[in-house]
Amino acid sequence: MTGNPGTGKTHTAIGLGIKACEQGYRVLYTTIPYLVTELKESNSKQKLRTYQKRFEKYDLIIADEFGYISFDREATDLLFTVLSLRASQKSTIITSNLTFERWDEIFEDAAITSAIVDRLTYKAYLIDMEGDSYRLRETLRNNGTDFETVVK
Repeated sequence: MTGNPGTGKTHTAIGLGIKACEQGYRVLYTTIPYLVTELKESNSKQKLRTYQKRFEKYDLIIADEFGYISFDREATDLLFTVLSLRASQKSTIITSNLTFERWDEIFEDAAITSAIVDRLTYKAYLIDMEGDSYRLRETLRNNGTDFETVVK
C-alpha cells in the first residue's frame, strides 16, 4: 500500500490483519524501522538465523512505515533476505509513503532495489491510497477550522 501520510494505509493494513486473525491466521505487525533494528542487533549477536526463523511461523506480516528511513548496505541485505524468504510462500503487507519509483531513495543499491520491488510485487495487490490526511482533517474539524480553507 502506498500513499500520502494520513490516508489510511496503516488503518487498512491493521484491519486486514485483524480479519486474518479472526480466520485463524498468524499475524505479525511491525514497523520497518523496528524490524531493521532487530535484524541488525540479531546479526551482531550471531543470532540472525534464529530471528529470521521467527518470521516463518507467521501467515501474514504487516510491515509499516517503509520509506521513512533509508538503509545502509547491511540493513538492505538483511531486509532483502527476510523478504526473499517470504516471497511466493507467505503474505506480506508493506505500507509506504513512497511509490516504487522512489524506492531508490531508500536503498543504496539500484540492483537490490529492483530485486526487492520484484519480490514484493510478484502476485501482489498494489493499492494506492490517494487523498488528503484524515488526521489533518480531524484536527482541523476539532479546532473548528474548515479543511478546504487551509489547503487552498
